[in-house]
Amino acid sequence: MELVIGIIVLAVLALVAMLASARSRQTDDAVGMLSRETQHRDAGTSVLGAPSQLTGKQVEQAVVIERKAASKELALAGRAAPPAPYVPPDPEAIGVSRRQFFNRSIVLMFGLGLAGFGTASIAFLWPQLGGGFGSALKVGLVSDLLAEIRANNGFLYKAEGRMWLTEYPNGATEKAAATYSAAELVGMNAGHNLGLDSGILALYQKCPHLGCRVPECNSSQWFECPCHGSKYNQVGEKRGGPAPRGMDRFAMSISNGFLTVDTGNIIQGPAIGTNTTGQEAEGPNCV
Repeated sequence: MELVIGIIVLAVLALVAMLASARSRQTDDAVGMLSRETQHRDAGTSVLGAPSQLTGKQVEQAVVIERKAASKELALAGRAAPPAPYVPPDPEAIGVSRRQFFNRSIVLMFGLGLAGFGTASIAFLWPQLGGGFGSALKVGLVSDLLAEIRANNGFLYKAEGRMWLTEYPNGATEKAAATYSAAELVGMNAGHNLGLDSGILALYQKCPHLGCRVPECNSSQWFECPCHGSKYNQVGEKRGGPAPRGMDRFAMSISNGFLTVDTGNIIQGPAIGTNTTGQEAEGPNCV
């Protein structure tokens, strides 16, 4: 009985194995029935040949190959690129940038210096419109100025006008009229016109020789140039030295007793030999 059951089981297993083998062969050899639309769509593919020459297995293999190729392309496209290696900055390149910074700073400072110098030069050369040297200066009352001159031993310096103020004796005005211009005589005759002891004179501080500033000499009561020894009496008339003429002077005007000196109007000094006051040195010369 057991033998019969064993034979039946073996027979069943053999039948199952035969059926599975036959099914596999049918799958490998099957051509399949493709619709007309499918055949038309697959006709242009480069993987497949002519529809009449392909089997169903070949079509499936071609699809698998296409899928694998597409997956490989997606994997390559999605794969992240490796990070770029770190490269330290070139010290020489950093040095160049630093040099450029300093070079540009030097050029900038040099430009600012030139601009400042140019502005100062223009300001120096530009005519003074609001007072100072080069304009008409209202110096003060003639009577007060004469008192200041005497308080300063005969010489009064006004830095804002670069000028010396000195007295002009009333007794010398007749000689002065033959030598000096009307703009100078206004101050020289101020003593007569205002009822004062003497007139007044405004002299430019520069020596006519080479432009040095001429100081007073208290001992001789003259102006004496320390550069080359030119000498002038108290009213600026040349008394010695290489100067080509007497000291230059400014045009003056008087209104209501106030003296105005036009420092923009410089009048050349008197010629060599002019000596309207006859003043000699009153003591030792300073130069």
